[in-house]
Amino acid sequence: MTESTPLSSLGKGDGLHQQVLASFPLCDLAEEDLTRNPLFCKLLATLAQHVDQTGLTASLRSELDKAEQKLQSQRRHWLRSESLHRGLQEMIQDCSVRKHHAIVPPDQTMFHETMEKCLLVAQCVRQLDPSTTTNQDQPSILGLNTQQVMELMPPEKNVQRMKQSLPRELEKHLKKKCLNLLAYYQPEWENESEGLKNSKLSHLSVQLDNEQKRAKGMKETCRENTVLLQRQTQLYLSELVKCIQLLQSLILDHRLKTQTDLDRKKLEYFEGKCELVLQKIKAEMVEIQLDTYTADAISAHRKIREKLQSELKTRRVEKQSVEMKLASFEILGRDFEALAEEYCRLLQEIEAKNWALKEFAQYNQK
Repeated sequence: MTESTPLSSLGKGDGLHQQVLASFPLCDLAEEDLTRNPLFCKLLATLAQHVDQTGLTASLRSELDKAEQKLQSQRRHWLRSESLHRGLQEMIQDCSVRKHHAIVPPDQTMFHETMEKCLLVAQCVRQLDPSTTTNQDQPSILGLNTQQVMELMPPEKNVQRMKQSLPRELEKHLKKKCLNLLAYYQPEWENESEGLKNSKLSHLSVQLDNEQKRAKGMKETCRENTVLLQRQTQLYLSELVKCIQLLQSLILDHRLKTQTDLDRKKLEYFEGKCELVLQKIKAEMVEIQLDTYTADAISAHRKIREKLQSELKTRRVEKQSVEMKLASFEILGRDFEALAEEYCRLLQEIEAKNWALKEFAQYNQK
């Protein structure tokens, strides 16, 4: 997207939101954030015309690319010298290992010893030679200088012979390492012919480069998928929270609406249950009465009741006549009350004497 691209060409609504999210994948933004803040969304859309996905401007990206190219060039130069140095050290180590397992030809021994001494002298000279970043006035190591160390070089004849054999030996060593790498990368080619291995080896760098690019692409895809998964997770969680809140409100409303009906049904249930219990009690009482009062007992009770009612009626009549007599006696006053008491006392004495005579007569008859 160039700087001259108008804002209207970015799209509207959901399309604008998707383009803004795609333009800033490293920002932790969700589509809801852009929807709630439309001005901020427009600001990001305008900013996307001047920066890339990493947040760098075009000029800064150009300078960064140039610096990256320079760094890559220096890195390749360093890797070339470093790989050459390590290859030479590996050749020396391989020779030392072979000495313990087999007899090494004298020329090979001389070659590796000369190369080892040359590497050690070169390393010491490099340590003694101050670079532009070090202090020129610092004292030398152990009081040595470059000329004194160079005197330890092997004889010139051995050095020249070593230099003549070095390219061939180094090529053999590097080829062996490449074949080992090929056997590790593609084990099925280990038992193939030398020519086929060389042919396959010529394409190994391209294959490794393609594999590296594919790995970077997969890594980038994985990163994008991670960002997308995080956004989808946030969106899912927000939607889940909304669903939970809606479900809680539905449950609360449903509970409030159905509580009255539930209470009414419970009341009807308990009323019916109480009525059933009362009817059962009445049925038990009737059953007890039926078991207790037979037809003969009811007939006898009815006769007894009739007799008691007739006697009660007779006693009520007698009571009424006695009450009338008492009322007539009360009219006579207090004088008659003494006579009545005397009369009662005499009646009691008469009854007592009659009882005594009756008992006496029964005793004489015996």
